[in-house]
Amino acid sequence: MAVKLKKLDEQVMVITGASSGIGLSTARMAAKQGARLVLAARSENALRQLTDEIKGQGGEAVYVVADVGQREDVQAIARKAQEAFGGFDTWVNNAGTGMYGKLEKVAIEDMRKLFETNLWGLIYGSLEAVKHLKQRGGALINIGSTVSERAIPLQGIYSASKHAVKGFTDALRMELEHEDAPISVTLVKPGAIDTPFPINAKNYLEREPQHVPPVYAPEVVADAILHCAETPVRDVFAGGGGKGNAALGHYAPRLADLYMESSVISGTKSDKPPRPRDQNGLDRPTEHLAERGDYEGHVAKSSLYTQASLHPVLAGAAVVGAGLVIASLWRAAQDGAARQQRPERQRRSPAGPAQQNLRRFTEATEAGETTAVEGQPLGRSATAGR
Repeated sequence: MAVKLKKLDEQVMVITGASSGIGLSTARMAAKQGARLVLAARSENALRQLTDEIKGQGGEAVYVVADVGQREDVQAIARKAQEAFGGFDTWVNNAGTGMYGKLEKVAIEDMRKLFETNLWGLIYGSLEAVKHLKQRGGALINIGSTVSERAIPLQGIYSASKHAVKGFTDALRMELEHEDAPISVTLVKPGAIDTPFPINAKNYLEREPQHVPPVYAPEVVADAILHCAETPVRDVFAGGGGKGNAALGHYAPRLADLYMESSVISGTKSDKPPRPRDQNGLDRPTEHLAERGDYEGHVAKSSLYTQASLHPVLAGAAVVGAGLVIASLWRAAQDGAARQQRPERQRRSPAGPAQQNLRRFTEATEAGETTAVEGQPLGRSATAGR
């Protein structure tokens, strides 16, 4: 069955994790394009502020205070959508949290807690969405990560949760397709995004964590999510750098390991001392709206690879872009392998020449992606006339 999805201005959209980062960016962008919104998060003050903001700009929105790790709370989200708007057309499972630290150092209790949100919250949301969407059709959009494809050190338990998200989403998609259910199931896989993710993550490192570039704006992911709400898409990387990492891991896994060991472990640790460990989003909600984090490097405002993968007319550019990223990662991995084989005193600093070249390449490439169509950003306004 060919799944037909409504235009955004005809849709009711449920967004979990709507008070921060990708969820907040998606909510604001969807509201501007006419979608009616059901916003869910644990932070009531932030949700109320966001709902008032959207209504003040002429939009329609309601909110539900919910912990997606509790199935009853997820069911309450669906009930709210039914009561306020008569149902929903798209459900976005975005709620999630991060954790930094060596696996041997992270408390088992915290690992389980992370899985309650990142995996079980998504499972509860998916099953609730499917129950309703089977009757009226629509889109289920699950937010995975580039680490759904390629695990990274110092975020091992987060990587494991996102691997599980991919497995669940892929299996659910096949089962629904087999029975011709009128539901599009999409997995969106963001790369490093400049959101409060490192700030809110529970941190077991001796330094404050930071993103390893390339880093993208949350609007890159929001734009991809809204495209998938209107057009059935199986899966998509939000950011070409993540696709490059995944491809290198697939075709040259050992080199990818060496690249991660030589660059990502050191690059994840900033020069800042860690905040108190109890200041995290795993144990308690944050009560303020924040799309962006505190990343100090270059943040790409769009991704040519992502836009090309979503729009066939640009597909050739996607192939070229991914190839360039993979080539740079390959060189970085080879440099890392060579340094790993040298005596300790002869090794260079973690940011060796190949890693520096990779960083300069990805930042320059993504900076160039922001002006591709008559000087406009390669977002929805430039590619879809919105």
